[in-house]
Amino acid sequence: MVTDFKDLPDIVIEFLHYMLTIKNKSKNTVQEYYYDLRTFLRYIKVSKRQANEKDFDNINVKAMTLEDIKQVDLTDLYSFMAFTSRERENTAVTRARKVASLKSFYKYLHTKLKVIEYNPAAELDTPKIVRRLPKYLNLDESIQLLDSVDGKKNVERDFAILMLFMNCGLRLSELVGINVNSIRGDTLTVIGKGNKERTVYLNQACLEAIAAYKAKRDKLLNIKDSKALFLSERKVRISPKTVQYLVKKYIQASGLDPDKYSPHKLRHTAATLMYKHGHVDIRALQAILGHESIATTEIYTHIDDEQLRKAVENNPLSSVSAKKKKACE
Repeated sequence: MVTDFKDLPDIVIEFLHYMLTIKNKSKNTVQEYYYDLRTFLRYIKVSKRQANEKDFDNINVKAMTLEDIKQVDLTDLYSFMAFTSRERENTAVTRARKVASLKSFYKYLHTKLKVIEYNPAAELDTPKIVRRLPKYLNLDESIQLLDSVDGKKNVERDFAILMLFMNCGLRLSELVGINVNSIRGDTLTVIGKGNKERTVYLNQACLEAIAAYKAKRDKLLNIKDSKALFLSERKVRISPKTVQYLVKKYIQASGLDPDKYSPHKLRHTAATLMYKHGHVDIRALQAILGHESIATTEIYTHIDDEQLRKAVENNPLSSVSAKKKKACE
């Protein structure tokens, strides 16, 4: 992961370091700011005819100055958004992220450093995002997935990983970041987005799965990362890529579509099952998942076809027919 941002102008590097150290944004978020602003500055050089668009991904923006950035107006920003949609084929979600990056950067220049009098990004609209219902496994499919965990290697580890995903709704980064001392009794401490710490409560199924795995883990020799709970075959902290691979493997083994489900879909599964079968309050679900906004959690309050069918069937007028009505006349 890039941390020095050496190919950007100094003022942009200062902004990224500010977001990382003062605003305490996660490394992943700052990395996205880095990519977005680098793409934006490359576009500005092309639009001002200072670089060739054909070699876009290799345009050097290091020498761009604050004066170059001051020349940007709202029209340039909208032109950039059109470019990302038309030429870069960015989705609405990706373009919305770029808008957020630009707004944060220009706000920093305008209100924090006070080096620009006009903030062109203040009036920049965010692309409308169509909310789609999250994909998730139903209860039977979830049990089917857990039953598929078998083999000669890492069975206890893999089963514990799936249990935590599907019972606690962890993010992939949160799961791989779990340390042995993160678990105390029936509580698990994880570091979520924005380096925010939260407590996750473990149910009996999770506790039993973790205990079975730890019994195996504690017998391993020459562990290279003693802090990490989940270890790879090389006895270092398991990587996100390895977790993604094992999830796909068991999805396929259970007869489900490996292209349709991922670790994040298992997070969706946990949230949906808790809301649908556990009758969890939406605010409690927000705390469990570590969502900053309640609006993000509300995607799990969707209703499925079966619920719609039952709602119609339970309508008190469902038993009234034309024939019965005629007999009463």
